[in-house]
Amino acid sequence: MTSSETNPDPRAGSPAWELLLPAASAPARARGRSLQAALREAVRSGRLAPGTRLPSSRDLAADLGVSRGLITEAYEQLTAEGYLRSGRGAGTWVSGAVRAARPRARDLAPRATHARADFVPGTPDMSLFPRAAWAAAQRGVLAGLPHHELGYPDPRGLPRLRTALAELLARRRGVVADPERIVVVSGVSQATTVLGFVLHARGMREVGVENPGSPQHDSLYAAAGVTTVPLPLDAEGLAVGPLRESGVRSVVTTPAHQFPTGIAYSARRRTELLDWARSVDGFVLEDDYDGDFRYDRAPVGALQGLDPERVAYAGSVSKSLAPGLRLGWLLVPEALAEEVVERKRTMDLGHPTLDQALFARFLERGDYDRQLRRCQRAYRERRDALVGALEEHFPGAEVTGIAAGLHVIAALPERYGPEKRFVSRVTAAGVAVRPLPDYTHARAGDVGHAGVRLVLGYAHLSPTRIRAGVRLMAEAVAARQR
Repeated sequence: MTSSETNPDPRAGSPAWELLLPAASAPARARGRSLQAALREAVRSGRLAPGTRLPSSRDLAADLGVSRGLITEAYEQLTAEGYLRSGRGAGTWVSGAVRAARPRARDLAPRATHARADFVPGTPDMSLFPRAAWAAAQRGVLAGLPHHELGYPDPRGLPRLRTALAELLARRRGVVADPERIVVVSGVSQATTVLGFVLHARGMREVGVENPGSPQHDSLYAAAGVTTVPLPLDAEGLAVGPLRESGVRSVVTTPAHQFPTGIAYSARRRTELLDWARSVDGFVLEDDYDGDFRYDRAPVGALQGLDPERVAYAGSVSKSLAPGLRLGWLLVPEALAEEVVERKRTMDLGHPTLDQALFARFLERGDYDRQLRRCQRAYRERRDALVGALEEHFPGAEVTGIAAGLHVIAALPERYGPEKRFVSRVTAAGVAVRPLPDYTHARAGDVGHAGVRLVLGYAHLSPTRIRAGVRLMAEAVAARQR
């Protein structure tokens, strides 16, 4: 290269300049942009380190076989952007302000453990996702969606979807479903956060939560500036006495199938809970996370159906289709409707239109009902397999809670305790489990228990894997006891 005679730090012919060769071969109309992009990436990636002197525009143009004007334009553009620096008579250099980018994108999505048997609850079987029916619905939506529906949607959701959801929820969950008060959200987590912001704006700084209960509530409400107050349960549901004494005016509940204890709120407790909400001019926030899955009888209807003006009702497709779809719904009391809709609008301007239209078609054609029946059959079989395996390998074990949902509470006899040692042993053997105290709020503590109480998820495991996992758990405990 001729620049070797004039450039004290010649780089022509080096790997850094070789990055520009494909760009120099680009079609004439795109060559300038391609050269700029390639040079910019060479600086970002660290191939051209800060302080590196570049060849003159004439020399680099000659080596690459392009016009000098293209190189001059590229140097000027990247100098304006801060990637390069230059001075009259001093040449062009890589700027010291640039730091090499990390050449990777991290994946922060929660992943299953690498355990030989994973009984951690909360995960459905994603292999049950109805790909063929979903793809057919997608093709139909793309073919028929009016152009105007690709614009910003109603923040509540497409009227078509809200109408279909109202019919579904009234029919399957017994809610009082007005499409005007349904808000399509990105799952129950967003519904919780939206409600948290609305309650905070109304002056509520605390919200009651079940104890034990979902550990996600603390962080979701904290993001809205609201503190959670753990409240105890009894055999019928949330204990009303401590609720009244707490001073809160809103409380989060899972009355159809409490997580994690697995109980269903009694009819008396439901009435008492609503009486409390009316007496304090407050609200019950109902998380119906797996209310469709009951195996011994028809599911108990949602609490919201008893008093739609005191209950905000939330649900999603995370357990029936897949959590990655980020599709859910929030049915709100009239008193909160405007505030909830406005908060949803300012958060994201509404849920993606194509996803809404697709799910609406899925509901209208009966595909969602078929999917629920398919999951119902699969999950019931898996629950039966788990209960049978526990009876076989852990004599005296008791499965508590109703026959519903995607997890069970297994109470093992005292001889298998203490609990921490049991969990440590099975974990060392490659079995992932969660003990019940993991879901007890730290501030409330946990009552003493001599045996072992496990929250065992089964929906994502085949019956064969369930039986093998329980056997592995029993073998691990027996080996340590010998």
